[in-house]
Amino acid sequence: MSRKIKEVIYLGIVILFISSCGVYSFTGASIPPEAKTVSIQYFENNADLVEPTLSQTLTDALRDKFASQTTLDLINRNGDLQLEGEITSYKTEPIAIQGDQTAALNRLTITVNVKYENMFDESKNFESSFSRYEDYSSGEDLNTVQAGLIEIINEALVEDIFNKAVVNW
Repeated sequence: MSRKIKEVIYLGIVILFISSCGVYSFTGASIPPEAKTVSIQYFENNADLVEPTLSQTLTDALRDKFASQTTLDLINRNGDLQLEGEITSYKTEPIAIQGDQTAALNRLTITVNVKYENMFDESKNFESSFSRYEDYSSGEDLNTVQAGLIEIINEALVEDIFNKAVVNW
């Protein structure tokens, strides 16, 4: 074999070796190895304005995120990792006021308060408020766009909560 072919083979092996080294986590989750379970309590809607399906959709989205992005077993109570909380605000308000004092856009904002407990590392425990919003045209009726807006906001809230709980950025 020529020296050039040997160099190409050697380089290919080195590249293959380097690209396969390391420990990767697709979610970036950092969960104590002894943690086996997670419990996520139902998020009560204690906002002044109550959207009837919001509690269930937020709770389900959180449970789905942990089930799909971790190897933790979802249990009803007393998990190694525990999440509980409440929806504290659900509001829509005008923004981008125009010269004729009408709003060009409205904003739907959802705020949740979350308490997280890690039974193996108390330094990771927190109680925090998370808030996300989506804007929509003032020409649109909230009842028409509400379901889509809630889905987008829920995804963002769940991502924020998941990242704070188990991703160490």
